[in-house]
Amino acid sequence: MKQIFITIFTIIALTSYGQDKNNYVHFNKLTEVEGTDYVIASVENWGKVADAKNKYLLFINTKNGQTKQVDFPGDGYFEKIEQVKIDNLGINQIIISAQTIDLDEKKGIDWNDPKQIIILSPDGQKRTQLTDNKLFVRNWVVNKQTGTIVVTGYVDTNNNNKYDKTDKSEILIYDLKTLKQISKI
Repeated sequence: MKQIFITIFTIIALTSYGQDKNNYVHFNKLTEVEGTDYVIASVENWGKVADAKNKYLLFINTKNGQTKQVDFPGDGYFEKIEQVKIDNLGINQIIISAQTIDLDEKKGIDWNDPKQIIILSPDGQKRTQLTDNKLFVRNWVVNKQTGTIVVTGYVDTNNNNKYDKTDKSEILIYDLKTLKQISKI
């Protein structure tokens, strides 16, 4: 009986190790963070069955090689990563629009789930989700004169996870210095 348990545990250990050695790491994009020592690498870890195990942004200090990893769900999507640097207003932020929440809690994050706006500091140390989970972000633009971000989208008022006539469209304005909502139209 003891030999059977040892054999079973050995097989389990070997197969789990065998699964891990076939993972692939993809560095998709490198982005310089202007005015800093940092570069951002977007990274995806893929398994044998072509499922992303995890996705993250890696903030690399190019002076000393230190890194900071900012994790996102493996089944999420990055749409856009953009640095907003407005020196006269003291603003230097990384803005990310991404799908990171499985709102309908069915089979993971897909194209029907909402897109959020996430703000990161230039070194990746601070992370703030700017928009609410239930807001389906459509577009956004930064006004560099005022240091604000204007976001358009809709709230799924009947919770059917699709855009209907009854859903409420909104325009939201956020201050990029304080990361607080200024106005809702």
